[in-house]
Amino acid sequence: MAKPQIQEFLTVLGNGWQVVDNHHLEKEYKFKDFRQALDFTYLMGEMAEQQGHHPDIFLSWGKVRLAIWTHVIKGITESDFILANKADQLLEIPEPRPYNP
Repeated sequence: MAKPQIQEFLTVLGNGWQVVDNHHLEKEYKFKDFRQALDFTYLMGEMAEQQGHHPDIFLSWGKVRLAIWTHVIKGITESDFILANKADQLLEIPEPRPYNP
């Protein structure tokens, strides 16, 4: 994706997403505790698996950072912006399902 097109998609996406080194999208989500961050991580992992599009997910106490890019081309594609938008929509789920092995 060309830089002007990336910036255009980023403007539409908004919500704290950044483009890092013209290579990947990145956002840090903040949560009130480890459990909420872990629940979001679980939901993100499930969605990523269903989509066949796997971001890097970094989990720490009260925070989750996502890095999204298309690994095959080692850069950003339109599908990365779609996945980023879907990640934001996960925050709208009122009660994330608990971990149940």
